Amino acid sequence: MTHSQNDRAPAVSEDDDGLRRFATVWARVVYQATQTSMTRHEFEEFLHPLATRLNDALHAQPFSALPGYDVGETLVAGHCTSPEALPQILGVLDSYLVLYGGGPGDLDIDEARSRCARLQHTVAAGFSRSLRERTRSEQESLSRAALAAQTAVEEALHASETRFRTVFKDATIGISIADMDGRIRDANGALARMFGRSEDEMRRRNVNELVHPDDAPEVWRLHRELVRGERDHYRVEKPYHRPDGTVLWTNLTVSLLRDAEGEPRYQLSLMEDITERRLLHLRLRYEATHDELTGLPNRTLFAERLERVLGSSEEERRFGLCYLDIDGFKAVNDSLGHAVGDQLLVSVAERLQSCTPGPDHLVARIGGDEFVVLISDPSGREEVTELARQALAALATPISVDGRELSVRASIGIVEGRAGDLDPAEVLRSADITMYRAKDSGGNRYEFADPDSDARAIDRHSLTNHLPAALERDEFFLEYQPLIRMSDGRVDGAEALVRWEHPVHGRLGPDRFIPLAEHTGLIVPLGRWVLEQAVAQACGWRERSGAGDQPLRVNVNLSPRQLHHPDLVPDTIAVLESAGVPPSSLCLEVTESALIGADEDELKPLRQLAELGVEIALDDFGTGYSNLANLRRLPATTLKLDRSFTQGLQRHPADPVDVTFVEGIVSLAHALGLAVTVEGVETEHQAERLRELGCDTAQGWFYARPVAADDFVRGWTASA
Repeated sequence: MTHSQNDRAPAVSEDDDGLRRFATVWARVVYQATQTSMTRHEFEEFLHPLATRLNDALHAQPFSALPGYDVGETLVAGHCTSPEALPQILGVLDSYLVLYGGGPGDLDIDEARSRCARLQHTVAAGFSRSLRERTRSEQESLSRAALAAQTAVEEALHASETRFRTVFKDATIGISIADMDGRIRDANGALARMFGRSEDEMRRRNVNELVHPDDAPEVWRLHRELVRGERDHYRVEKPYHRPDGTVLWTNLTVSLLRDAEGEPRYQLSLMEDITERRLLHLRLRYEATHDELTGLPNRTLFAERLERVLGSSEEERRFGLCYLDIDGFKAVNDSLGHAVGDQLLVSVAERLQSCTPGPDHLVARIGGDEFVVLISDPSGREEVTELARQALAALATPISVDGRELSVRASIGIVEGRAGDLDPAEVLRSADITMYRAKDSGGNRYEFADPDSDARAIDRHSLTNHLPAALERDEFFLEYQPLIRMSDGRVDGAEALVRWEHPVHGRLGPDRFIPLAEHTGLIVPLGRWVLEQAVAQACGWRERSGAGDQPLRVNVNLSPRQLHHPDLVPDTIAVLESAGVPPSSLCLEVTESALIGADEDELKPLRQLAELGVEIALDDFGTGYSNLANLRRLPATTLKLDRSFTQGLQRHPADPVDVTFVEGIVSLAHALGLAVTVEGVETEHQAERLRELGCDTAQGWFYARPVAADDFVRGWTASA
């Protein structure tokens, strides 16, 4: 008859299976140190119920370590009385009980370990007590047997005591027994070696004298509670002095031994030497919190200290922070190599440390070439300012690296205030913003944090982050400002001006976002979008114009980054062909400053476009300090005179210097075959004077403000 798998006996539970493995390990380790006549398999079966009892006690609620006494006694009854047995028994309990006994279960790991330690102590106490009782029992039995067997009794007693003494003496952990007044009654060799003393010297010591400045606050409180009988054991990490001046770090477990009536009699101390482990931990902690190159505290340690300073409960406590960045460090790395850059950083770190000798100063390296100095509770703003001055002065002397004299400049952002006003993230953000403000002002200087400046910087950052999405969401739109022929007052064309309808900040002019787009590179896709929209609008205007009307031209601004983009020419041709308008319908405006010093290769794209029929206007002329002779080699068809040179013509009589300047530029431009457009025309007198001076076209509020395309068409139709 066969049975299905479901007919078999139920499988052993996971907990019982784990305890079986624990009993197997226990038997393997301890068996050789026993004097039992059992086989190892029998001995394993003998240990299994003991393992179960210890595991039950480990997870019991409420917890009691008393079952450990019975286990210790049972082990002695099972002839586990060899000198090596007890240390091995305790070692197995420490290493495997929590692991194989079902884990910590509903206990956290620290509580499980603590309970396991207490069970080890009671097992040791039960073992010791049973061994002593066994010895006494042997003595009594031998004494009653016959006086003739006195020699045998003495030999048995000696053997029993020797076994117990060997367990105590040969243990690898330090063990001491002290009375309730703290006098050490006995100490084993392992403990004496830990302290660098003899066993006799240890027996002359008192537990209460073994204090150390680094003792945790609760160490002696727990000890007093144990001496009063209010607790049975405690476990702490405790340092001790050694005679050679070094420090011994231990995991100390102290258990209270009571007499038969339950009164406290002795203190049993077990010590594990963890000095090497602690030194390793300290070394790893140092490596995790210090910069490998300079040895300074790193961002992690700085953040911890900053949080501690800012989290102070003292209402009037202040702080100061200097955030320093080396000006031009990337150029050093790129030109001289990272090895030279690293040496430079080490020298900078040393000089900054020389400025901050006080314990209230922390110098840290938190980035590639970024350093911070944190001052705890400065006397005032002047102390922080003086530190920034000293730092700049310390870096002013050239640093010698590999035979090179390197000049170091730095920009410093300073935040100083009351500890509770800002959180760490706000302090660092403000310091970083302020440091960049110092850098933008020329560098080699310091600036103090200013809430208004911070707000503007945050606003710029926000706009920069939202720029890409704004283009995708069609938040940009164009307005058009007419270009007026001064000879007859008719509309000659229009300049396309981009605007941003921001969902939070509302309508934004180009001065708010074009520099950000230029900096981030978004100006290229944004510029292409403007070109497409403006050319499409020019196509619409051509379709609406009469047979006798000259089609309107649309002017589109090119940024320096667009000018140097390799796809400028093919993109422009593609846009014109897609809209179906001739190149002459488009005028590209390029600022004079973008063309200063441009070589022939850089001018080539503009030449190609000009040869196709696209007009090129030199915008903001007069502000770039260019050589006028360069006008002959530029592929421009129009000069746009900057408004700063025509404002003097608004007065009556006009400023003679401005009149002379405009008259000279117009004469020069016409001699070179260039038309002249003036910007910023705001009064009738100014417009009339510019017409008299020979300007060809003009734009400004006197004629019209920038408007939407539909409004522009209505105004153009009305003027026609």
